[in-house]
Amino acid sequence: MRLTLSAGLLLLTATFAQAAGGERKLYVQCGGTFSGFVKKMKAEAERQGFAPAVTQPFFASASLSKRTLSADRRQGIFKTNFIDFSRKLIAQYRIDKGRSSARKYDRIFDAIDAKLGVPRGILLSFWAFETDFGAFTGDFNTVDTLMTLSHDCRRPDLFQPQVFAALELYRRGNFPLSTQGAWAGEVGQVQMLPRDIIDRGYDGDGDGKIDLDHSVADALFSGANMLRGFGWRPGEPWMQEIVVPSDLPWHETGMAQSKPVSEWARLGVKPRSGSFEGPRLGGSILLPMGRKGPAFMAYPNYHALFEWNQSFVYVATAAYFATRLSGAPVYNAGNPDPMLGDRQMKALQTKLAKRGYDVGKIDGILGAGTRAAVQAEQKRLGLPADAWPTRELLTRL
Repeated sequence: MRLTLSAGLLLLTATFAQAAGGERKLYVQCGGTFSGFVKKMKAEAERQGFAPAVTQPFFASASLSKRTLSADRRQGIFKTNFIDFSRKLIAQYRIDKGRSSARKYDRIFDAIDAKLGVPRGILLSFWAFETDFGAFTGDFNTVDTLMTLSHDCRRPDLFQPQVFAALELYRRGNFPLSTQGAWAGEVGQVQMLPRDIIDRGYDGDGDGKIDLDHSVADALFSGANMLRGFGWRPGEPWMQEIVVPSDLPWHETGMAQSKPVSEWARLGVKPRSGSFEGPRLGGSILLPMGRKGPAFMAYPNYHALFEWNQSFVYVATAAYFATRLSGAPVYNAGNPDPMLGDRQMKALQTKLAKRGYDVGKIDGILGAGTRAAVQAEQKRLGLPADAWPTRELLTRL
């Protein structure tokens, strides 16, 4: 079975990160009746200067989408570990399709690299995971989705600005009310939010319009332009598999800490194959499943990918897949300690929260806050501080 992330299995860009040039702002109080909320949003739009001829049909078309709310609450896939997650997503058909797409659109990728400095591997990876290379861009009505999530009180400040961005696109004639996309409001082959389209949309094929659904050039150029806006540095690597020594100072690993690659080399870190791709850069040691599992050097460009999506396992998998499409071998899975089960992870988060750590919601997901807390407690208890939660840590706590 093909796992298509845009079908609602993952919380994508809108859920975790602000749009490239976007804002988080609550314009209208969330909750209450949906019809009353729609009236308030329409009034706010007209206060901003939108004409009634534009606001009337736009807001009249909006309906509350229970399907969107249901998709928003599903987060189980984030409880999958890196090895299982990456093996599910990086199926052979995606590798084959990625390579054939690289050949088919060779001129487009060369033009993007020349103009924006974003290599084909990273674009192919996100294109594959977001929409299976444009095969499925979503079947949620985007107006309904954005209005529903703006009305819902979980994070309305993230979605209300996107409603007004969509309204602006509609005013320009670039956003039919029938527009469909992912459950969190992203549209097109690389899944961009309305604000991103306004700020980073790129006419890649030169036809005078931006068509993210049907134009591969527009979609890929826009995705690359968005990455540049997130801080992508042309000509630099993003991730490389490494081999780490058994006596590495584990508490110095993780995305929050960086050293010159030359210093990591002095500590015994080596590339698994070839030489370091960024010998003069700084790098962080990425251990998705602790010191016994796969190990990667994460270069500065890796951080830019978190502006696209802030799920640790998603970004690690997308970045790794990009290296595979660029010629890297299959990673060495190692023999990591088993991942804690859902109940155990929640118990661990509860214990960490009681000790004053900010782990966010007690949801069983090993996010950045939980990883940081785990590493701090491992160091305090004299355990290898590799940020991978184990049964031993849970017992000691």
